[in-house]
Amino acid sequence: MAVSDLLSLGLLFGTVAVVTPFVGRYIATVLDGGRTWLSPVLLPMERGIYRASGIDPNREQSWRSYAISLLVFSFASIGLLYLQQRLQASLPLNPTDVGAVPADLALNTAVSFTSNTNWQNYSGETTMAHLTQAAGLAVQNFASAAVGIAVAIALVRGIVRRPSPTIGNFWVDLVRSTLYVLLPIALVAAIVLVWQGVPQTWSGPASATTLEGGQQTIWLGPIASQEVIKQLGTNGGGILNANSAHPFENPTPLTNWLEMFLILVIPFSLTATFGAMAGDRRQGWALFAAMAAVYLVAAVVAIGAEAGSNPLFPAGIDQALGNMEGKEVRFGASGGGLWAATTTATSTGAVNAMHDSLTPLGGLVPLFLMLLGEITPGGVGAGLYGMLVFVLLTVFIAGLMVGRTPEYLGKKIEAFEMKMAMLIVLVLSTSVLGFTALAAATDAGQAGPLNAGPHGFSEILYAFASQTGNNGSAFAGLSGNTAFYNVTGALAMLIGRFAMIVPILAIAGALAAKRRLAPSPGTFPTTGPTFVGLLIGVIVIVGALNFFPALSLGPIVEHLLQQAGRAF
Repeated sequence: MAVSDLLSLGLLFGTVAVVTPFVGRYIATVLDGGRTWLSPVLLPMERGIYRASGIDPNREQSWRSYAISLLVFSFASIGLLYLQQRLQASLPLNPTDVGAVPADLALNTAVSFTSNTNWQNYSGETTMAHLTQAAGLAVQNFASAAVGIAVAIALVRGIVRRPSPTIGNFWVDLVRSTLYVLLPIALVAAIVLVWQGVPQTWSGPASATTLEGGQQTIWLGPIASQEVIKQLGTNGGGILNANSAHPFENPTPLTNWLEMFLILVIPFSLTATFGAMAGDRRQGWALFAAMAAVYLVAAVVAIGAEAGSNPLFPAGIDQALGNMEGKEVRFGASGGGLWAATTTATSTGAVNAMHDSLTPLGGLVPLFLMLLGEITPGGVGAGLYGMLVFVLLTVFIAGLMVGRTPEYLGKKIEAFEMKMAMLIVLVLSTSVLGFTALAAATDAGQAGPLNAGPHGFSEILYAFASQTGNNGSAFAGLSGNTAFYNVTGALAMLIGRFAMIVPILAIAGALAAKRRLAPSPGTFPTTGPTFVGLLIGVIVIVGALNFFPALSLGPIVEHLLQQAGRAF
């Protein structure tokens, strides 16, 4: 690993750390209904949306009403996006005359983009019309990210409020997250991408004559606008099949750095939002530290694994540039490793290198980060509420150690909260391991992997970890566009999204109804290094205990075989 690799990581993370308190406080102000420097422009638009939609912004909801509103909105979005794909052959803005998307693929895609997963069993250039991309998929990139922010803020309100029967208004949180947070950043960043050469057009494909005299068809479309929100909203679904490895989505080192920054900025900044709303910034920095520690270690391991050589290659092959299989020359092997860790530490799923070509250890990093629940720092909103679930588990364990009733920020953590927290943890492992076992034991599932041995098993495990974790990246060696994988994948994405959100909102409602207790000499501090270390330990141990046997059958044994000079 070169010094320049560590400098690249340091510059990226250092910039994120610098902007975190500013962006975090801004989001807290927006979601609390305060005025910002954008209010003179956006407040009239916000009020107009409320009037047109019949929303009373002053009426708050109980956790049950909040959950029902969220589910109605999400499932209505799934239905509308499904219909748009099925009818796209008859709709305008279809310059390549693509037909209707097959029913099972349309279902998988509709669930994928609505759940913030953005798993893609299709090639965008040959499957989706411009209207479907812009008015369907890109819209859900905004909406699903806003839903994640809304749930995170609802949980924060439950933790920090005095006794209250409500946790906010879902529709207001949805509108404000989109209008004040996602849209302004996306607009500015899209202009930067266009400046760097990312296309933004409604035109059809262009034709070019190659140096050899052949003809090449070059697909064009509204790429810049979707590329930005795909990263900012930790979505990951690319408008082009090669995703962020394609020069039209990610043409230069500047766009590569900017897109990784966009991936990380909101998930990390939401820790500062939590600190601001809790009235104690140290609480937010404690979460930031736990997230950062895991992310940085994972990034260094991934960079180092890809910067090294592959022992299975013949001795005469020059591997001075690292493991360049499946990598873009303009980003290099180390750049592919950094991106892989970044995109799976969040729930983004975008790729600038093919994960199927990563070394076994390089592939283990993104897989393990997804199996942790993508909370380091996780997706937009999803990372914060997932981390807070582990915080509740940690303070409960700490309370048992010292013989006290566990509490967090003055709220007692009791049986109901622990039942919901464990349900959330078990949902992830049950879905990932259950669907992986089903695929590995059936002919339909075994037909998917294109590789034999442990790498083929890793392809299956990675697919369901990615879909249940609402990540969307893939070991591209899996043929996923089949009825089996489209349907089981859709179920995994629904479980991973909504079977976690509902218990989280239940925890928010239960905590909101509780009185806040004054700190006492026996209160376990939740801001220092001891707590951060204990929190990291709980996160890693839960991930290791649940998934270590499966990882042993996949990337771990593949690494050992590779070091012994064997593929399988």
